[in-house]
Amino acid sequence: MPLLMLDLDNTLVDRDAAFREAVREFLAAHGLPAGDLAWLMTADASGYTPRPDLARTMTERYGRAVTDAVVRRFLDRGAGDRVTLAEPTRDALTVAVAAGWRCVIVTNGRTAQQELKIRTAGLDTIVHGWVISESVGHRKPAPEVFQAAAASVGESLRSSWVVGDSAHADIGGATGIDARSVWVSAGRPWTEPAFRPTHIAVDTASAIHHVIGVPRPAR
Repeated sequence: MPLLMLDLDNTLVDRDAAFREAVREFLAAHGLPAGDLAWLMTADASGYTPRPDLARTMTERYGRAVTDAVVRRFLDRGAGDRVTLAEPTRDALTVAVAAGWRCVIVTNGRTAQQELKIRTAGLDTIVHGWVISESVGHRKPAPEVFQAAAASVGESLRSSWVVGDSAHADIGGATGIDARSVWVSAGRPWTEPAFRPTHIAVDTASAIHHVIGVPRPAR
């Protein structure tokens, strides 16, 4: 069967939107300045800042108001219980599965938190499986992560596709395994000179429909 490997954060689910709401609640609950929302979102860098580094940065800023333990509990929970799966993306995934594609989530992050997101969004009832960097001991763009994803569903990387929002982790990873790829741009320009995706799509539903060759329904 053809293999479609999909990123999780800010591809299948809007991780930043969920984290933003969690930050708003955290600031309000501890009497911290609401204006720090932008600062914390920047410090988080869409989840790419290592959690120990972000915890240290937050503790240095809020040490008198919140303890290190409170900060770490907040980051452990993160946005995991707030993410949602957009209906167009759900519909596109359902069409892909019905068309015979093996769909596997390939994500960097901690196993417990990423699995919470997958189950909260209901992705566990749609996709055929998932591979999380903490579990396999490698992070995208390392080829071992994608090899593990293919092996998890008994498929080959030959003729596989990768869909994701990260030029480095997703498209760079696809380039490293000679897979075709779709970059989910969300309106951003492509700026990486060393490689390019096979296709650029403005959103994930459009990306999936491009891969499977089924036109996206008009709405």
